[in-house]
Amino acid sequence: MTKVRFNHRDGKLCGFTMSGHAGYAQQGEDIVCAAVSSAAYMAANTITEVLSSPAQAEVCEACFRFSLLSACDSAAAILEGLRLHLTELQKQYPAYLTIDITEV
Repeated sequence: MTKVRFNHRDGKLCGFTMSGHAGYAQQGEDIVCAAVSSAAYMAANTITEVLSSPAQAEVCEACFRFSLLSACDSAAAILEGLRLHLTELQKQYPAYLTIDITEV
């Protein structure tokens, strides 16, 4: 199962951690894993490369951590879009994806 934890500070999203393999299919053929990963990379790249918002990212085996280094309303909005997107995926694949929000 893939677990996604969004970090929330002062009323806005400020980062996320994704971990685990969805387990929907074999690695390399897992559409749930692919959808989650693709959405996360798009959000992170939009924040850092398009908005030029400072952030810290760490990718390792079955883990992706992303944190904004300064407050940015546009970046927080992109993270909110990611949360909404993943919430809809969770509705379609509840046995393979969990999402929670943590105050930091």
